[in-house]
Amino acid sequence: MFSLKILITEDDTVSALLLKKALEKNHHEIIGMADSGEMALEILENNRADIVMMDINLSGKLDGIKTTEIINEKYNIPVVYLTASSDAETLQKVAVTNPSAYVIKPFNIRELNMVIELAIFKDKKEKELQNLNNELEEKVRQRTADLNEANKELQKALEKERELSELKSRIVQNVSHGFKTPLTSILSSAQLLQKYAEKDHPFKVKIAKHAGKIENSVRSLNSLLTSVLFFGKADADKMNYKPVRIYTASFLNEVVDMVKAGVENDVKIVTQFDKLPRMITSDMDLLYQILENLLSNAVKYSRDGGLVEFQVWVEDNLLKASIRDQGIGISPAEQSQLFDRFFRGKNVGLREGSGLGLSIVKKCVEVIGGKITFHTELSKGTTFLLEIPIK
Repeated sequence: MFSLKILITEDDTVSALLLKKALEKNHHEIIGMADSGEMALEILENNRADIVMMDINLSGKLDGIKTTEIINEKYNIPVVYLTASSDAETLQKVAVTNPSAYVIKPFNIRELNMVIELAIFKDKKEKELQNLNNELEEKVRQRTADLNEANKELQKALEKERELSELKSRIVQNVSHGFKTPLTSILSSAQLLQKYAEKDHPFKVKIAKHAGKIENSVRSLNSLLTSVLFFGKADADKMNYKPVRIYTASFLNEVVDMVKAGVENDVKIVTQFDKLPRMITSDMDLLYQILENLLSNAVKYSRDGGLVEFQVWVEDNLLKASIRDQGIGISPAEQSQLFDRFFRGKNVGLREGSGLGLSIVKKCVEVIGGKITFHTELSKGTTFLLEIPIK
């Protein structure tokens, strides 16, 4: 048994002396004997105690329970109650002060020693637990502070990114619109040159040839600027799904006619529109972008005299489409990049293009709430499959 510094608080002098003798026999040091709560608190002011033996009924204004409450708050020393009462009311009063132990008088020495050991052990474990709780609370507080600081930094970064994104969008739109006006003028001039070249002129053929080149270049630049403007709008989250009623056959034929007008490699487009409803409800602009880009790509990357199959049907409230070509295909190593902006396959050769078409398709499909998949084999062709929700 280890030696402890003990304060005895007992108003019965005989009981206090017997307790002192028993404790000293077990090598404990008695730092004082008090018969009132006031005296006990005075002794503790000037002496350190490991444990307090406390009678419930004391002389003076403070009883054992009130004295224990003060000791708990001020000194945090374990208290063992000594009392002759074991009724429920007394036990209930004692329990409120969270005593380390409770001994009923009369007690034997062995029982007393065991209670003291248990009281010290209980107090030690409670303090260890409290220390752990304090450390945990401090870590939580520190982590919370760190997270709050990190969140502030993240918010600043996001705000900066938003500002940069808005600035980029404004620059893109302003520059693109700035290009469109002179390009329109150039295109008009090229068309006038072609018209003048229809008359007899020594350089008629050359004028027509160069005017055609100018017109084609302007159309390519205009298409690129349109694509850039599209992504400026998409990046600014200004793309919305706007469904309208669409005359199905008329709409699809318009897309095909527009693509056919730009065919330069003698590729044929074969259509198959099976049992389509007279009208559907969808976003006409987004749907046009999707189909026109897929068909134009199919034609562009087909070999001269090749065939592009364009099939459309309706199933389970979905407009389904298949665009199949027999062109150059896409290598397995590059297929994961297919919808990336400005991506162009290594096998495209001298074919013109910005690498934005399929990125536009992907974004439009996402906004319209559809699905796009593809199957491709290098040098054998590519098939795109679409599923677009309609009403």
